Amino acid sequence: MATRIQDVFTVGKLMALGLIIVVGLVQICNGNIISPWPRALLLPEIKTNKLKCVIYPPGNYEALTPQVTFSLERTPSVGQIALAFLQASFAFSGWNFLNYVTEEVVEPRRNLPRAIYISIPLVTFVYTLTNIAYFSSMSPEELLSSNAVAVTFGEKLLGMFSVIMPISVALSTFGGINGYLFTSSRLCFSGAREGHLPSLLAMIHYKNCTPIPALLVCCAATIVILCIGETYNLINYVSFINYLSYGVTIAGLLYYRWKKPNLYRPIKVNLLVPVCYLMFWALLLGFSLYSEPVVCGVGLVIMLTGVPVYFLGVHWKEKPKCVYNFIERATYVGQRLCFVVFPQFDPIKIATPSEWTDRSSGRSSLSANS
Repeated sequence: MATRIQDVFTVGKLMALGLIIVVGLVQICNGNIISPWPRALLLPEIKTNKLKCVIYPPGNYEALTPQVTFSLERTPSVGQIALAFLQASFAFSGWNFLNYVTEEVVEPRRNLPRAIYISIPLVTFVYTLTNIAYFSSMSPEELLSSNAVAVTFGEKLLGMFSVIMPISVALSTFGGINGYLFTSSRLCFSGAREGHLPSLLAMIHYKNCTPIPALLVCCAATIVILCIGETYNLINYVSFINYLSYGVTIAGLLYYRWKKPNLYRPIKVNLLVPVCYLMFWALLLGFSLYSEPVVCGVGLVIMLTGVPVYFLGVHWKEKPKCVYNFIERATYVGQRLCFVVFPQFDPIKIATPSEWTDRSSGRSSLSANS
């Protein structure tokens, strides 16, 4: 059900973005373009403090020339550019969530890389054209003052059909939340299955096979986070934490490719891809931390709060008996309320060797390192 809902809302989101792109391209083709910069910036000889944007007559495409488009009131610093990349990356972070549901993907060895290769260029293409449509028809003041840019765009250009935009924004938001809950709950489910979270989170509904406890934990955490922070700071926190986790993961991948080159890997990419990503990651986080040390520092502190939780909940094996009794009682109550049980696994799939042989070399990683 969740995948069907996600498919429907994704199609609806793309249709709404397609409408914005078409309307924006029509505006550009007709020459109805609003310059993104005030007249005082475009014509320095005019001494005025009025920050009204230039509306070019039909057929005048001067606003699309590089001299006008890339003219800035002030030159941004490298740290500000890095922070802009970090904030914009929030819109492109969906590629990583697909990895959380690998077990539910049909033929993941083939479809997982295919989905990433298709989705990232598609999202980049659609979002680029959407921003071009916005900037060609709206002034910077309108963009900054708008709570929902798509709604303001629709009210300005779609006339009586502008009601489509708020509905599309609402559906897009619901679809995004559905995708987040669908994927992130599997992250809690896998963590509990590995013993890093309470065992209750590793249980699924006895009939629908849905990880209800993990879903409830994700919902509760989301509501708490929304109540204690602003959207701007939350995006910075999440983006910094995500990219820090991505970088550590990529570094681990490179370490294993170096230490265990013959380890069997179902999905394998050229080393140039992770190396380039790691270099970009280091520059991005380094300059972002330099530009916004407080925001990025808070994100780092939030991430480090998991260290004492790990030592108390996972590393500490000899806990008092009362702690085990409480966990057992809470697990029992959770099972009764959510109707969940531990999933049954195929014993043939479980009995797989921890280190496989590289099919291309015919040697095991243990024999290669000996």
